[in-house]
This record gives sequence, C-alpha cells and structure tokens, in this order.
Amino acid sequence: MKFSMIVLFALVSFSGCSQNLEYNISSYQTEGTKAPNTHYIGEAWLNAIIHDDAELGYNITKATFKANSTLDWHTHSTAQVLIIVDGEAYYQERGKEPVILKEGDVIKCEKGSEHWHSSTKNSDVTYLALYGSGQPTSWTEVLTQEYYDRIAKIFNHK
Repeated sequence: MKFSMIVLFALVSFSGCSQNLEYNISSYQTEGTKAPNTHYIGEAWLNAIIHDDAELGYNITKATFKANSTLDWHTHSTAQVLIIVDGEAYYQERGKEPVILKEGDVIKCEKGSEHWHSSTKNSDVTYLALYGSGQPTSWTEVLTQEYYDRIAKIFNHK
C-alpha cells in the first residue's frame, strides 16, 4: 500500500510538470534540415525558428555552415541582423573589405545591401539571422571558390 501511494504521488507530481500541448514551442538547439546546394558552396543546415509570422513581421533562422562553406552574394528587401552564436564567419558588403565575425558579434546588414557571409576556412559557424517578412533573398552573383580562398588567405587561413 505504501509503495502504491509513492507511485501515485510521483505520477501526479510529474503530470503537473509536463509541457502544456497548447503552446507552440520550438528549439533553436536543433540543427534543422540540410539546405539544398543552390546558392552556396559546402554544407549548410537551416532551422526556421520563426518564419512568416504575420503578427511579428520578422523571421528568425538559425544557420550552421560547416568549415569552408559560403553563401553567394545576395540582398534582402529588409534589414538583416546576424548574431554569431558559435564559431567564426567571414562577412563582406560590396565595396568594403571583408571582416571576421566571432561568437558574440552582432552585425546589421542594411536593406538592399549586397553582401555575403560564410564559415571561415577552418571553423564552422552558427548564427541567428533576424530579417523581415516579405520578398525572399535576391541572389546577385556566384561567390566562387577562388574568391573565397583569396579571402581566407587575407586572414592567413589555409
């Protein structure tokens, strides 16, 4: 009888702590799905944390690029904020010098600013991208492996 009471108490306690299924809970900790190799070189994983939410008006996507992977040049119809949560990235806007972004860095890409970003030659990168709903990304130019390798050499990444 005492054992039955302990089991019953434990079950009631755990049921009170369980998740309420009425909430839409997602996690930025999942890797997401492998992106198709359309506008990048290498391997990338995307996790659409918030996507096309009319009430919020913006999206949040977690992206992970394996080392030696890069996006093509592109623009967005809204501003975009990149928050580097792990690893290192190359980032460049058209007409400006490239930079390295590291864990903890936050950068804003202005609306319509042509840019590219990627992992570095030797490091994976994971970032959160915050951007407005609306028109999709406009891909403007292929970023070649040769160009990427030249950028890596600037930072002594071989």
